[in-house]
Parts: sequence; C-alpha cells; structure tokens
Amino acid sequence: MNTRRQFLKRSLVATSAIAGVPSIGAASGGGGIPKRFIFLHRGNGLWPKVMVPPSFSKEQLEIERRKEALEVDLDGHDLPEWMEPLAEHRDDLTILQGLSGKMCTVGHHSWCSSLGVFKANERLSSIRWATVDFELAKLFPSPVGHVELACFPLGGGNARGSLDGIATGFSARGPQQPNYAFGSPKAALNELFKSVSDDSETQVKYQLDRQLLSFLGNGERKLSETLSQSELPKLAHYAQSIESIQGRNERIDAMGDQIRRHVPELDAKYLADEMTTFDRQRGHTEVLLGALVSGLTNVAAFTVDELGHRYTGIPGIEGQKVNMHDIGHGKEIGGLTAEEIRKRCRHHHMTLVDTMVRRLKSIPEDGGTMFDNTMIFYFPDGGETHHSHGTEFPFIVMSGDKVGLEMRRRYIRLPKYGDPGHKTLGNWYTTLLNQFGSSINHYGAHDVGLQAFGIDQTGPIQSLMS
Repeated sequence: MNTRRQFLKRSLVATSAIAGVPSIGAASGGGGIPKRFIFLHRGNGLWPKVMVPPSFSKEQLEIERRKEALEVDLDGHDLPEWMEPLAEHRDDLTILQGLSGKMCTVGHHSWCSSLGVFKANERLSSIRWATVDFELAKLFPSPVGHVELACFPLGGGNARGSLDGIATGFSARGPQQPNYAFGSPKAALNELFKSVSDDSETQVKYQLDRQLLSFLGNGERKLSETLSQSELPKLAHYAQSIESIQGRNERIDAMGDQIRRHVPELDAKYLADEMTTFDRQRGHTEVLLGALVSGLTNVAAFTVDELGHRYTGIPGIEGQKVNMHDIGHGKEIGGLTAEEIRKRCRHHHMTLVDTMVRRLKSIPEDGGTMFDNTMIFYFPDGGETHHSHGTEFPFIVMSGDKVGLEMRRRYIRLPKYGDPGHKTLGNWYTTLLNQFGSSINHYGAHDVGLQAFGIDQTGPIQSLMS
C-alpha cells in the first residue's frame, strides 16, 4: 500500500504542482474581465533612499529624511535615474514607501515570507497559509491558476543546484504547500504551452500524461473498495487532485486556438543551455506575458533574482559572475562600485516592467487595453537593506486605470514604524484582497512589536481604497 501511495504522490507532483494547478477548493470564476497581477521580487534589499525623486523640494526631502507621511503628485517630477524606463508610464506609477514587515523573515533569504507575511524557512512546516499571489489567483481563476518563474540561486536560498529546471519556488499554494517555479524560459515554455506544441515528441508526452491521469482516476475508484475508513480521506484528496487536473486540461484544450495565437516566439538565446542572467530575465518576461495574454493565467510571480544567484550580463562587466552577497557588503567588482552594480541591475529590471506595460497596453480589451485591468509590483523579498530589519519594504506599483485603487501617479510615504497611522505588508495585501473581492479583515501575521505603540494592524489602507 505504501508503494501505491508513493506512486500516486509522485505522479501528482509531475502533473499538477509543476503545471501550477490551483489548490483544491479554489474559488470558482465569474464572468467579465479579470484583474491580473504580476509580482516581481528581488533579493539583497531595496534601499528606500534610491526610490526618492531627485526633483523633490528641500521641504519634501526633509520630510522624507524624517520618514514622515508624505504624498506627492509625480507629474512634473523627475524619476530616479534607474527608473527612467518607466518615465512614459508616469500616470500609471506609484512609488510606495513606509510599509514594514518585521513579522517576516528578513535579511539574506526570506523564502515565501514577503508574499505570505509570516516567518518562513526552507521547512514545509513554516508555511502557514497561501501567499497573497495565490489568494488573488483564487479570486480570478484561470486554467493553470498561477505561474511562477525564477532566477534560482545556486549557493544558498531556496532551490540549490537547479538553475534551469523546475524546483521549489517562492510562493505557496496553502499551508505546508510550496509552489514550484520554472528556472529557465525553455522549461516554462515547454510546460505551459505543450498542449498546442507543433513538436511531435512534446505532443506524445502530453497525450501520455492525459492517459496517466485517466489510469490513476480509474485506479482510485477500484482502490476505494479495499481501503479502511482511515485511508479513505487521503484517497479522496488524491481523487480531487486528479479531477482538478483533468478539468484544467479540458479548459486548456477548449482554449487551444487562443493559446496558439499567443505562444511566445523566443529568440534562440533565450532557449540556449547557457545564457546570462539579463537574458534569462528577458526570456522569463516573454513567457510570462504569453501566459497572461493567452488567458492561461491571471497571476504570475517572478523572482528576478535571489541573493544566492550569480549575476551575469551586467553592462560593463558582462563576463563576470557577480556574487550579490559581496555586493551587499559593498565589494567593488570589475571597477564598478557595489551601488553602481545595484543601480544597473535595478535599471534592467525596470526595462522588464516597461516591456510588460507596453505589451499589455498594445492589446485591446473591453474598450481599452489589457493593462487597464493589470497591476505589477516590484519589491524586495527581504526588506530595506542587505541585512535588513524589516522596518521598510519599498514598492514600485504599476496599475491600469480600471484597477480602482486611489494611488496612480503618486509618491506615497506612509508614517514610519511606530508612528500613528503606520501600515504593514499585511495591511497592504489586505487592501488588495478587499479591493478585489475578499472581505478578509486582515491578511498575514501581526507584528508584536507594534503593539507597544498601540497601532491597530488590522484592515486595509483606507486612503488607497476606491
């Protein structure tokens, strides 16, 4: 019997977790145009000081220095140099400062902590609930539910030793349920779009997977007749998973023509066995957009880098393998200062965001464009510095005009940690969930340290709600 269960478990991992199937019990979808969400998070901190527009007045800069509440219309202001790729999208931009996350794991590796608002490590037992991206995916269901891509670390952090494969990701489907992420654009392309592949070998594999599911489903019905009452709930979970996957496949097959029109046509360098980090990030961006535009998913998470990832392709030092931990400690590499290397990487990340926004703005939808119903988030997974304390998690937010939140074209600094009105990552994600259909009172764990200041940590950020 143990062998049978192990076989079932391995089979389901191969056919469901890898493909990004939503967890059992996800909300059923409604009609209308869905909202879409892209979460881009990066390791090694994001300094609050680099987020500040250089054209702020002396008075505004002084308020910013004191980290007091501040709200400024970005119209007429210069963006920080590294944000220049977003200049044409200023009306869609929010620079959000002041959110704390001391209830998260911060510093070198946060795992799924910054998306889940709880302390996490590599142990499954530390995953307390679904991360916010999966909660949003439940509100806007799609055939594959959620897509995750990553530039994996090779020396510490989540997935060790797997740069190009499919491995444990940085999101979570539910308690003790880590998600799986695609490490290379090629792996993501092959898995996500295999149902419409022109490659005969891929089609054979796809059909064999379908037959395997049918075999497992028939086997479960026969097995249920021989099991004890204590074993039946476990079998029911497997059976539900199989039915969920089969239902997903049916929906994907029904969308075949639409999916086929939006299969990404990747340049050969994005499919190569060896590629730079910058090219890997560009390739992932193309696959992510293909999955979103085709309707395969409405929610994607993209780990653009992690502290253990060795960066390559940085302009000026393209041939160097850059240890981002060394950069965090201020090491100069190839004649470039650590801050300059950070800035060049951030600038590249903004070119990825620009690509996403431009592509989505080019696709008509419901009298406007796909971007009108989209939000893109760029933020650090471990807080405000290399060795952070979690007092700040800066965000760049791009949002379309049908999203509804009152925050576009603004620089918003919320009151600093401990001041009246201070808000946390939990408040921010509660705002998103409330705005888009969940009446949850609070998402995430509470910060016990804020209790000494008498700050109510529950509820959304009302000033951002429509």
